Amino acid sequence: MGPMQGVNAPVLTSARVEHLYVAAGHRYFGRHGKDPLDFPIDEVAFVECVAGRGIRGDRFFEHEPGHKGQVTFFAMEVWDDLCRELGSGEKPPSVLRRNVFVRDMDLGSLIGGTFMLQGVVFEGVEECRPCYWMDQSFGPGAEVFLRGRGGLRARVVGDGVLRMQAP
Repeated sequence: MGPMQGVNAPVLTSARVEHLYVAAGHRYFGRHGKDPLDFPIDEVAFVECVAGRGIRGDRFFEHEPGHKGQVTFFAMEVWDDLCRELGSGEKPPSVLRRNVFVRDMDLGSLIGGTFMLQGVVFEGVEECRPCYWMDQSFGPGAEVFLRGRGGLRARVVGDGVLRMQAP
């Protein structure tokens, strides 16, 4: 039996991938009490997702076996609300340092289950909780605003490619 045979994952056909980002290094991870490092995050047209390993070329690729944040998702609807609420619409979504920005996808409902997006199977693990760095990267109030809607941490279950789609 192949790695994907027997996997019953809901296919999210209405969801749209609007932004994809990869970063070769950690800017904030492990930097408590220190200045962030200068690792840019780059927007790309597609990402290669590798089962059990993450996004090829990203800072969490092969981070540790079973890492729960191999891929991070963020809802564009939350991004829109954040920009409206805090008045920082001139910043790109990349400041939040999530990998996949999607529209029409209820991220919270995917925790604890598998799902398929553009032929790639993921396991939703937990909320990608915001931290105090959000106030520095986006603006004051971002961390509090994003509590309970900071995105989704997921594992890659099946290999495939995610592609950015025009809004």
